[in-house]
Amino acid sequence: MQPGVAFAKTGEVTTAKDRPLKHALSVCALLLLSTACATAPAPPPAPAPAPPPAALAPVPPADAAAEDRRLSAFLDAAFEEQAARSPQFLTALGRKDQYDRLNIHTDEYSQQGLALAQRQLQQMRARFDPARLSPAGRLSYRLFEEEIEQDVENFRWRWHGYEADTNGSPTGAIPVFLINQHRVASVADAEAYISRLREVERVMGEITANMRRQAAMGVVPPRFNFEPVRADARRVLAGAPFRAGADTPVFADFKSKVNKLDIAEAEKARLIAAAREALTGPFHRGYRTFLGTWDALERQATGNRGAWSLPEGDAYYAHQLEGSTTTDLTADQIHRIGLEQVARIHGQMERIKGQVGFKGTRQEFFQHIITSPQFKYPNTEAGRQQYLADARRYIAQVMAVAPQWFRRLPKAPLEVRAVEAWRQETAPVAFYNRPSEDGSRPGIYYVNLADMTQVLKPQIEAISYHEGAPGHHFQSALAQELPDVPKFRRFGGYGAYGEGWGLYSEALGKEMGFYQDPISELGMYSTQLWRAVRLVVDTGIHSRRWTREQAIQYFVDNALLSRRDATKEVERYFNWPGQATSYKIGQLKILELRDRARQALGDRFDIRDFHAVVLENGAVPLDVLEELVDAYIAQRRG
Repeated sequence: MQPGVAFAKTGEVTTAKDRPLKHALSVCALLLLSTACATAPAPPPAPAPAPPPAALAPVPPADAAAEDRRLSAFLDAAFEEQAARSPQFLTALGRKDQYDRLNIHTDEYSQQGLALAQRQLQQMRARFDPARLSPAGRLSYRLFEEEIEQDVENFRWRWHGYEADTNGSPTGAIPVFLINQHRVASVADAEAYISRLREVERVMGEITANMRRQAAMGVVPPRFNFEPVRADARRVLAGAPFRAGADTPVFADFKSKVNKLDIAEAEKARLIAAAREALTGPFHRGYRTFLGTWDALERQATGNRGAWSLPEGDAYYAHQLEGSTTTDLTADQIHRIGLEQVARIHGQMERIKGQVGFKGTRQEFFQHIITSPQFKYPNTEAGRQQYLADARRYIAQVMAVAPQWFRRLPKAPLEVRAVEAWRQETAPVAFYNRPSEDGSRPGIYYVNLADMTQVLKPQIEAISYHEGAPGHHFQSALAQELPDVPKFRRFGGYGAYGEGWGLYSEALGKEMGFYQDPISELGMYSTQLWRAVRLVVDTGIHSRRWTREQAIQYFVDNALLSRRDATKEVERYFNWPGQATSYKIGQLKILELRDRARQALGDRFDIRDFHAVVLENGAVPLDVLEELVDAYIAQRRG
């Protein structure tokens, strides 16, 4: 559950599953997309490919290195030009440029961003000859070229993604952004915070305009989304300064940050009064605008249907699968792979069932795990704190042995935090936020502890390895710290690469010596099974027209998951077509490549070197990852 940078449409930097970006996209794409994601007016035409360079003599290494540096400087300047279009992304990086602004969400602005990316591609092709670059330079050239070309194709479908759903909503994402990312170290920072509170009215106006445009095209969220999103929005307004009661999270956050400043009490009072005025005025009006539009949209919802029901739905879903997996696998092929993986993992779980002496069917075994108190945390604050302590312990044991498995470790710290109570209804079970560029914010592994009766102790270890270490933190935080890699690669991402690595990391924990008893190993297999079921269910919903109830029942019948969590999973797939297929497809490719390297190199195979190839080139599509591993094998063979 990882980034691309998944730079959410409302500005929170999250994992690719925490917000409904419909693929892991290039950073340029993440910055230029509007909050609306159906078939819209045709985008600007893609620039014509540059003619192939004439045959050249081999380039001396020194000349290639100089040309690489020149290309990296160009690509970093292109990144900065795109980043400047997103004040919230700049804040996420730890910067204070445009600190008083929120993102612009109009389609016109998005089209301008795409045009800028296309101009940058034309400039790169005009200024650089791939033949004069080193292999590393040619990889950066190729990835930038392919990403902008993909951005053009993605732009065609920009209206298909829902503005708000059970995966997240702008009404929740904006408070999360302000609380977690807007630092206040001066009066100017506090005044910028207040300005952003006022900006909410504009942002909600732009977002609701997009929602109305989508509805006119026939793009309305499934019906199950409306009440959870409405409830989350209302919780943001539940308390002072909007009504009597405790301070709302945003107001409490602002007060806390201002009260820590070393300034006169009168100045603190002035700032807090200005924040109160901004919240009760433009901030509140923005939320009321959103809620009014959301209520009107609910009356247009036709039920709960997959991507096939949207304009050009089959083509849209094929596009989603290609983007999510970075392969040309069809829905039918992915469905079959899912069925095969479900059967394989069921076999492993049958073995463990025999080990522990359980007499009964596999489904009865699952129910025993789901319902037995010994496998649950208390549904109390103490139970929540125990979960957090266990997750931290699992991560600590990884860090203790990590040098035996990895050549390079991330420098950024990793924290485990509970999801804020007011956004639990639209937050995933667990997810990762990458650290800031400047080190002022750590990597954060978030867990949703809304209802501890639904949490299974045997699964926490695998989830911690996936979301924390050696999963997304080793992959995302490390990518940001890579030397001599252009920024668009350090901060970009691909779903199959990132989520594939996260799922690979869960099973890697077994090789690292963890999962010390059969039930914890069962927990690991249960999370592997969870992702295999996703292949079946996602394609079932969007290609085979499964109903919500049919998809939930398949999950309950085949996976170690409560009906509540199965429901949340299935609703996520309805809202985010294709994304759920990235995990298992990516993991299978990494395992395939590792087996290839191990067989080819024999005694010369070193797992640290393999992990370096996977992680120390930044995020790449799966075909590029395969090329990198093949080159590593050839180099080791000599």
